[in-house]
Amino acid sequence: MLEQLLQFVVTGITVGSTYALVGLGFALIYNASQVVNFAQGEFVMLGAMVAVSIVGAGAPLPVAVLGGVAATTLVGIALEKLAIEPARGASVITTIIITIGASILLRGVALLIWGKDIYALPHFSGEEPIAIGSATVLPQSLWVMGVAAVLVLAVRLFFDRTMLGKAVLACACNRTAAQLVGINVQLMLTLSYALSAMLGAVAGVLVAPIAFTSWDAGVMLGLKGFSAAILGGMGNPMGAVAGGLLLGLIESLGAGLLSSGYKDALAFLIILIVLVVRPSGIFGRAAVERV
Repeated sequence: MLEQLLQFVVTGITVGSTYALVGLGFALIYNASQVVNFAQGEFVMLGAMVAVSIVGAGAPLPVAVLGGVAATTLVGIALEKLAIEPARGASVITTIIITIGASILLRGVALLIWGKDIYALPHFSGEEPIAIGSATVLPQSLWVMGVAAVLVLAVRLFFDRTMLGKAVLACACNRTAAQLVGINVQLMLTLSYALSAMLGAVAGVLVAPIAFTSWDAGVMLGLKGFSAAILGGMGNPMGAVAGGLLLGLIESLGAGLLSSGYKDALAFLIILIVLVVRPSGIFGRAAVERV
């Protein structure tokens, strides 16, 4: 039993690392604009699908990974410039509806380009399982956990130690005041979308070798990332990371100890309970200004 629990925990942390990156993307944009970007899941899908196409064209895997991340980052910037910026001054609800429309558009474009087939990227460093105590883990899972940890640390340092990160936080606190002290608010918003798209694309290329990808793969990953951000406390980047890991563990333990059929239902049930007891999330502020 103890061996099985260890295996479930390893699997949960692997899955949770992916949710943490997606949830972190949600938190970045929410912090900068108070908007929930429902196209975040499509960033995950696009990063993986573009990388698959580049590998299919004969390019080495590292080039494909970088190409997928770069292309998706450009899509994130384009989304902000072509859809969000023209709607400047619109209500938050209107902006959220725009991101839902963008999500549908991106899925439609992906369906036209790649069809309904399921794709996978090659494993980054072999497929031979590694024994960790009584559990086994794929090398790709170590890539997922390691890269996620590095990116989370980098994001934390970006906000805590750089002027650019502090400028983004200033825009989140008070956009008018930030503008009055000379911060280019529009540039910070564009930067947030670029970072968010990059994080989503990295999550996509990391999990594509073990979880595969398709034109609609971003739907469930986006929902799980959003749930992670809600669970940890929307607007709290590190809370989103903790929420993602917790969500992954809940899913894995629920699937292993109860039934795989309850995996998604159990995770969302726990989130509903948390929201009823503490609507601002586990690590969120006690008072929520805007939903």
